[in-house]
Amino acid sequence: MHKTTQLNNFNNTWYNSGAGSVKKLAWYITNALFFNSAFPHMGIKRFLLRFFGARIGKGLIIKNHVNIKYPWFLSIGDHCWIGEQVWIDNLAPVKIAHHVCVSQGAMLLTGNHNYKKETFDLMVGEITIDDGVWIGAKSVVCPGLSLKSHSVISVGSVLTQNTEAYFIYRGNPAQKIKQRVIA
Repeated sequence: MHKTTQLNNFNNTWYNSGAGSVKKLAWYITNALFFNSAFPHMGIKRFLLRFFGARIGKGLIIKNHVNIKYPWFLSIGDHCWIGEQVWIDNLAPVKIAHHVCVSQGAMLLTGNHNYKKETFDLMVGEITIDDGVWIGAKSVVCPGLSLKSHSVISVGSVLTQNTEAYFIYRGNPAQKIKQRVIA
């Protein structure tokens, strides 16, 4: 006889979002009005991210319709680009270094569920992205990964493993296909 999933027994009381309900509500409203919208002003977006606890370097470009779960778990270095409709679902820290491009529709996911347990337990893992990484449009980066310097995740790929520096990854699951050479 097979066990079944029992979502009524799900319990993530161990999880700490890093903020109380008032701060989370204030961020939810701010995110909806200024980030997950067509609001164009970069300076105000950078100010709001810092106000809510994100560590933001200089020269951040953050496009429209971006969704950020918890800015207090977000660190972005200098001269990074965050494209339209990017979803940073950071239940755990997301650390983005310098000169990183996260293209349109990409998803950075720090949470998942343990499908082997009937209680479908929440699992979280930090994402670390080193200098010069490019995450292609509509790509997915799974929890707990480290993307090494100047690696590339090709459009539409699903990354389920750490990358090596200066290599290009493609597919679902993403596989190392060739070395990145910058002229």
